[in-house]
Amino acid sequence: MQLVYSKDELFSELTFAAPHEIEGRMLHGGLDPAGNYLSPRADGRVKAIDAWTEALQARGGDLFEADASLLSGPRVPNVAQQRLLIGEGIGQPFWNTLTTIGKIEGRGSILIDMQFPNLQDIIKEDISEMAIGHLNKGLLVAHGIDEGGVPGENVGAHDVMWFVTRDLAYGETNFPDVEPPENISRPESDKRWMPQIGAGYEGMMSFLMNLLMIEFRAENGFSDTQDILNTPTLFQDRRAQAELASEVVERIRADEKIHVLSLQLYLGELRSITIVGESGEEIPGADLIDPFWAGLVQWATSAQPVLLAEETQRQFTTLISAHEDGKRIMEQFNGLGDNY
Repeated sequence: MQLVYSKDELFSELTFAAPHEIEGRMLHGGLDPAGNYLSPRADGRVKAIDAWTEALQARGGDLFEADASLLSGPRVPNVAQQRLLIGEGIGQPFWNTLTTIGKIEGRGSILIDMQFPNLQDIIKEDISEMAIGHLNKGLLVAHGIDEGGVPGENVGAHDVMWFVTRDLAYGETNFPDVEPPENISRPESDKRWMPQIGAGYEGMMSFLMNLLMIEFRAENGFSDTQDILNTPTLFQDRRAQAELASEVVERIRADEKIHVLSLQLYLGELRSITIVGESGEEIPGADLIDPFWAGLVQWATSAQPVLLAEETQRQFTTLISAHEDGKRIMEQFNGLGDNY
């Protein structure tokens, strides 16, 4: 079983019967003979992920156990509230959401140039035949290209796919542009969560876990987006385009499955190995990964959702109040809200 891969092998493509093009915009990936979407750079990566997962399980480990269902906090606006607003002609919030997601996806291109420290320097076992031994050998670059595209190439990645999704549903608009928050990860400040190892290695593990949490949050948001786009009573003058927009989101989700599996594999491998601390102490990887993840989950499911919901509720109260029928819409909006 092959467990060592070159960058070219990890970047190898499936066979595309047709390019992935929507309304004149060339997008990454391609289509098979039946018109089904095929993710970019999926051939080598999927084979490698499967092989590394099999090897991990043979050693008694497994993929990191977590999925999007753990993010159960309140949301403002939820799907029902967005449907209400769009139906009442208040379409900018959903337009803002699609724009913001696209810009956040584009930030993922930072992975193209990011060089992580060599994990082998602090890991007792040989990692050359593991996924974590290939992070700086193409895996993270491929992830970054999926999100923000190949620099200099005019082929849209996830960022452009979200803008295509927005434009399909809305057509031309004069809504003002919107910028996402500077940071959507847990604020780590200067706190050391893993003082047994060097700050660079801690930063790398923290980054991977925060990235997985972002992927889970995105998955919930993507599902909600499709529910809204597929609502028959909305975007009635652009129903066919809205349904195509939902399909574009489904294609993004197909790509993201590779990202989630990859991250679960990296963290599963990190849990299974032995880390040598700065003092020479040998530490089971799970003793570093599990406590950090537990704190991250607590933040993402308890502390952060309520704060975000409260702030967003204030913003929407101001927005809806400006509508000529704001009082009625606000009452309905509140009646559809999540409890928090």
